[in-house]
Amino acid sequence: MGTTVQSSCVTCDFRPDRFFCDMSVESLKAFDEIKSLALYRRNTVLFAEGRPVRGIYILCDGRAKLTICSDTGRRLTLRIAGPGEVLGIGAALSNTPYEITAELLDNSQVVFIRRKELMKFLREHTGICLQVVHMLSQELHGAYERVRNISTGHCRHGRISFRPRAMVI
Repeated sequence: MGTTVQSSCVTCDFRPDRFFCDMSVESLKAFDEIKSLALYRRNTVLFAEGRPVRGIYILCDGRAKLTICSDTGRRLTLRIAGPGEVLGIGAALSNTPYEITAELLDNSQVVFIRRKELMKFLREHTGICLQVVHMLSQELHGAYERVRNISTGHCRHGRISFRPRAMVI
């Protein structure tokens, strides 16, 4: 796969640049104890929309395509996730099925944390909870921005053209 395995988050070279990974050494050691790390091949589906939540995934490297199924059954690409991103956290925190499908675009090193261990970890490391809230808020704002771009995508030069329809009486 051509990638160097980072067995410990404490010694990971990428950690300071990654939002969720920027924890105290004490928290990182506890995090190392609950995670499992694996190398996955390109095209591996980490989780599928509608399936029961098992836990969260963190991309150490590589990219994942995040898709959702439309009403007509077509797969719509929401976005491409990159290194350092946490996938499935909304479903894990709400204990609901995954809302999207995550498929790897590259051979990737991925951390998995079971939901039960994640919840215990967050209860014991409350400072990390605030980071998670911030991360979820950023995801929500990103989703708003994508919807805004889609809804204005048909407008010319960023202007909305409104043509009133004639009323039929």
